[in-house]
Formats: sequence, structure tokens, C-alpha cells
Amino acid sequence: MLHASPSRVLISLPPHILHHRHLFPSHFIRTITSNQETNTLDHLLQTCSTIHQCKQTHTQIIQTGNISSGFLSARLISVYAQFNLLHDAQNVFKHMPIESKYNILLWNSILRANVYHGHFENVLKIYGEMRNLGFFPDGFSYPLVIRACGSLGSLELCKIVHCRVVVSGFGYNLHVGNEVVGMYGKIGCMELSVKVFDRMPSRTHISWNTVISGFSQNYDCEGAVKIYERMKLEGFEPTLVTWTSLSSSHARCGQHEKAMQFFLEMRRKGIGATAEAVAVGLSVCADVGAVSKGKEIHGYVISAGFHDYIFVNNSLISMYGKHKFINEAKSLFSDIKIKSLVSWNALMSSFAEADLCDEAFELFSRLEKSAQSMMRPNVVSWSTVIGAFANKGRTDECLELFRKMQCVKVEPNAVTITSVLSVCAELAALNLGREIHGHVVRGNMDKNILVGNGLIHMYTKCGNLKTGRLVFDRINGKDLISWNSIITGFGLHGLGEDALTCFHEMIRAGMEPDGITFVGVLSACSHAGLVIEGKRLFDQMTSEYLITPQIEHYACIVDLLGRAGLLQEASEIAKMMPFESDPCVSGALLNSCRMYKNTEVAEQTASHIFNLKSNSTGSYMLLSNIYAANKRWEDSAKVRMLAKTKGLKKNPGRSWIEVKKKVYTFSAGSTLQQGLEQVHEILRDLCLRMEIEGYIPDKSFVLQDVGEEEKKQILYGHSEKLAIAFGHANIPTGMPIRVMKNLRVCGDCHNWTKFFSKMTNRQVIVRDGRRFHHFIDGTCSCKDYW
Repeated sequence: MLHASPSRVLISLPPHILHHRHLFPSHFIRTITSNQETNTLDHLLQTCSTIHQCKQTHTQIIQTGNISSGFLSARLISVYAQFNLLHDAQNVFKHMPIESKYNILLWNSILRANVYHGHFENVLKIYGEMRNLGFFPDGFSYPLVIRACGSLGSLELCKIVHCRVVVSGFGYNLHVGNEVVGMYGKIGCMELSVKVFDRMPSRTHISWNTVISGFSQNYDCEGAVKIYERMKLEGFEPTLVTWTSLSSSHARCGQHEKAMQFFLEMRRKGIGATAEAVAVGLSVCADVGAVSKGKEIHGYVISAGFHDYIFVNNSLISMYGKHKFINEAKSLFSDIKIKSLVSWNALMSSFAEADLCDEAFELFSRLEKSAQSMMRPNVVSWSTVIGAFANKGRTDECLELFRKMQCVKVEPNAVTITSVLSVCAELAALNLGREIHGHVVRGNMDKNILVGNGLIHMYTKCGNLKTGRLVFDRINGKDLISWNSIITGFGLHGLGEDALTCFHEMIRAGMEPDGITFVGVLSACSHAGLVIEGKRLFDQMTSEYLITPQIEHYACIVDLLGRAGLLQEASEIAKMMPFESDPCVSGALLNSCRMYKNTEVAEQTASHIFNLKSNSTGSYMLLSNIYAANKRWEDSAKVRMLAKTKGLKKNPGRSWIEVKKKVYTFSAGSTLQQGLEQVHEILRDLCLRMEIEGYIPDKSFVLQDVGEEEKKQILYGHSEKLAIAFGHANIPTGMPIRVMKNLRVCGDCHNWTKFFSKMTNRQVIVRDGRRFHHFIDGTCSCKDYW
């Protein structure tokens, strides 16, 4: 009878047996040997509970002359890896004599150690060394090499190793086959994954779950469900892993209701959810707004004893935070004894979701000063707080944090970049936006759709439509946001025909428009005076695209008709819309009344305004201005007094300009405060020159009952004039002056800027509260239609 060698050991179990809590569970199964010394040293290694004990035993192995033992060295490598001492494990392997390396246990241990620690390129080097020595992998080595190939993501590499597997006779090995299926799934080649799966002579639940998981990882819910149906037909009952993969797959694809159905079906079948499945269920609840179901799962977490699992608590914090249950999120965070970085980020995100910027920043600062020296804010932490400030419009804090992030050398991700680009767009900070674009290109993020859309938005809102269009054209796989961004950009610049062309291109590309698309294209028609086209699109919304017009769409069509002088038709649409009157619609109608000095329609609209429960002051100011323009000073004063009694305050006119990477702000009617004397002096000189050359201030835009000279001074104090004068003095000749204003530009400022561009031979780009104006050689891109 043949007997196994007394030193024969099975060290490496198949990779799928590896539990996440144990690096090498029950990893060394061996027969009793006659070598008592080896047994003793092996026992010492197995019972090591500290690094110090491990090092001591290593010393004993050397002193007793057992370092050349392949078995003990394999065990030593495994223990070092378990203590995260991969360098020491590598050294043990490296210094083994060549003759001792002819031991498969040794190779499998070093392969497994490198796989566990994510050193996949090392795995392939070791595999190459193994083959060069004429030593061939076994059924436990190949799964480790296959896993490394899948993690490296190279299809060519995966095919080479797969070929070696087949040639070596392991093509029909169950464990190896499962790993090959998983490898192709990991790199996104599900066709090859399924082909290998179909050729397997036998399958286990692990095989089925591996291919379902592959579809899940690749956002293919339909493929995952098809395999699930086949699994049932072939007599395999779905396991906990199956249900978790299906639920996770649909959650990844945004099919949250379907994801919840699979989770609940699992519970109905009496399958006790693992902590991992519970975390998936909670993430689905967070995304679909099912807070009541989330609370039920929270109850299950407590009854099942999962409340000690930190990742479950993190999911609970995120779920409550998404629904703005801040107190619950804070309580859960406080109860976690040893918090992970994910815990901190989850609560930070909760504060950000609730627009609590200061609380998010305070938590971020606490994390920076945390006693856990190994834990510092990561890119998610930075992105969360930067995004919170950006969404709240606190631009200075946002940019300051972004600069600090760069100083501490935390590399921004797509989310960070998008948040900062939105701030650049808000401030019209084109130079800073360009710098970030350069960073994006250097960091190979220019192919990211989120970043690409952010760049389109930034360039179009900073007045550089040409570059915005170039970015759009270079995006592969444009999504709806890409199309909406460029259509809106054309509209902002008054290029209605281009916006319509782009809209039709989008339809031909097979992209379905949404409500935002129609806001963009209707607004573009309004700015360009394309009445017939705008009315046709408004009708097509419901008849062809089955989109119910919302208040924003009615505001666009009312604005379109009103600008064209069709005030009565605009008024009828405003009355007939199936919504309570809104400041946006009333404001659009009143602005048209102001343009055409039509007090009759304005007064009809006024009664609706006064009944609105709104904090918007715009409509009140427009009505007051209409009265003032018609010299009805008492009526104008009454409307302003009514707004005041309601606690409404007029939003003061402000303009911004970026000079040498710094943003300067100017307010209308600002006094000669420190630092502004020079700007006022430059403006006075410009106005004097312009008046000599024929410019006449249009005092009808002064809506106050004051003297003629005072009216002129009020006009010359408008914020955009101050910003343009400052830009003229500080921006080199030949470069455009770019100004952003929070309110609509007045008629006098519009005429003044046209005159300025002609007199100084300078291009001026103004973004007001509604659109862009490009002033060149005495003309404006809006063709005086704004």
C-alpha cells in the first residue's frame, strides 16, 4: 500500500473558501509527522497571537536549522501575511534555497499572501518564476493567478492564463473553472464568462453565484436575472449569495424597487439575511426614499445582532442621512465605538444632504484632528464638504477647501472636480476653470462623463461657448445631461437656431428629451425671438414626448410671447395654466409689460402677485418700476411699501469680474469706500470721454423721482459699469472683459457698454441674470432683444 509522505501537507485551500475575517482559515491540514521538532515549531507558529511571538518563532526556526523546510517556511509566510507583514513574508520566500523551492505549498502560500494584499503584479512575477524553474501550478495555484489577472484588468493577460490552464489539464477543474468565470466577469467580458460557465462539466452554487455576480458588477440586471431563471430550472435553489447579488445588481442599475423586491423575496423565503445583504437593503432604502422600510430593516439589524457590524451601522447612517433624519444618524455615529473612515464620511454626507454645511465642516475638522493617527480625511471626505459648500453657494469656502486639498496632496476625483467647476461657473471664474481643465487632462479624467458635463456647464456659463462646444463634441457616450448642458448654453448666448439644431441632433441620436431639455430649448427660442418654433415645441412636449409642462415651461412660453409683444396671448396662457400663479410666470409677464410700457396687462397681473405666498421680491420691483417708468411715482412707492410690509427686500445689483485669478465684487450705488476711489475715477474719465463723443445717458431707467444730475450719477453707479471700468484698467488690451451680474442688465448699461466697446475697441462679455451679451465694436449679440 502506498502511504503519504509524513511531511505531506495540504496548505492552500481553494480561494473561494477564504473567509473575509481569516487570511488562511484551517489553512494547514497535515498528517502527524515523526519529526517532533517540526511539529513543535509548527504549533508555535499556529498559536502566535502577536508579531513579537512570530518573530521569536522565526528565530527559533533559523537556530534549529529548519529554515530550509518548505513546510515551515510556507507556514511562516502565511503567518507573516496574516499580521500584514508582507515584506517579511517576501523575504522568507526570497532567501529560500533553490532546492527547497520545489515544494508547491511554499509557492501557494506566497501567491496567496500577495493576492490577499492586492499585489497582483507580484503574483504574476512569482508565477513566471515558478514556470521558469520548471515547477507547474496545481489546482490551488491557478485560482490565485487567475484572480490576480482579473484584478489587473487585461483581457490579453486573462486569455493567456486561461490558455495555460486548459493546456495544463485544469480546464475542467471545478474550482479553477469558477475562478475563470469570475475573472472574465471582473474585466467586463461577460460573453466569455458565460461561455466558460456553459462548458463546465459540473456546477455548484458557487458557479451560479459567480456568473450572477459578474453580471451584477457589470450593471447588467437582465443578464443576472436570466442566469437566475436558468439556475432554478436546473434545480439549484437560490442561496443567500444569489439574492444579495440580484438585489445589489438592480441597486447598481438604479432599479431600486426591483432591488427591494429581491431583498423582500429572500426574507419571505425565510432566508436570514447576512450583514452584507442588510447593507445592500439599506442602500436601496436610501436611494428610493423608503425610510419606513429602512426602519424595519433597522429593527431586524438589532434582533439579528448585526448592530456590532460597523459597515451595517455605516449603511444605517447613510440611509437616515439621505432622508434628513439627522438626529438618528448622529446617534448611530456616536454609538460606534471604533469608527471607520466610512463612518465619518457617512455622517458628513448626511449633514451635506441636509444643507448643514457648517456641521459637515465641523465634523471634517474633527476628523483632521482625530486621535487615530492613521485616519485622515480621504478624497470622499474632501469631496463631500467641498460639494456641500458649492451647493449652498458658499463659493469662497468651497475654493479655499479645494486649495487646501491640493496642498495636502489629496488627489481630487470626478465628484470634487464637478463641484469646483460649478463654483467656477457661478463666479464666471474662467481662468480658474481653465486651470482645473488642465488638471483634469493631466489626471486622465477628461473621459469621465461627469467631469465632461461639468466642463461644458463651466465654459458656457463663463462666456466661452466655443470651448464648451469642443468639450461636448469630444465626449464619447454623451448622456442626457451633456445634451441639456450644451442646448442650455446656446440659449444663454442667444443662439436659438443652434439650440434647435442641437435639439434635433439629440433626437436623431436616439436620446429622449426630458423636462429640463424643453426648459433649455424653449428659453433659447425666447432669447432669440423664435416664436413659431417655440410654440411648436411647447405643443410637441405633450403630443409627441408625453411630457407634462411644469411651471418652468409655462414661464418660458409666457416670456417668449411677451418679449415678442404678444402680451394678451401671454396673459391668457398665464391664466389658463393648471397651476397656482407663480413669481416666475408673473415676473416674465411683468418684464414684457416693462419692455412695452403696458400698464394695463401689468395691473391685471398685479392682483395675482399680491395674493402669492412668495418671498420673491422680483415681481414687486418690476411692477414698481413699470409705474416709475410711466412717472406714476405714488403707485410705484405704494408697491415698494407693500413689499416692505411683507418683509421683502430688494436684491441689490452686484457684478463680479475675475482679474489675475482673483474675483472682485462691485455693488450698485456703492460709496467711495477704500480701494474703490481709483475705480470711480477711471469710470468718471470714461463717461466724460463717452459724453464728449456723443453718448447720452438714458435717464428713463432711473426709477426714482430725483433731479436730472442725480439721475445721471445713479446710472454711473451701476455695478456692471464699475466692473467694466476696473477690467479696462487691469486686463491687458486685446483680451475680453468678462463681467457677471446677478440682475438683468438695464437699458442704459446695455447702451453704455455698446458705446464703450466701440470707443475702446474692446470686447466685453456680460452675463446678467438671464443671458449672455457679447459686445463687439458697438453691437451686442442679443441684437437689442433681451
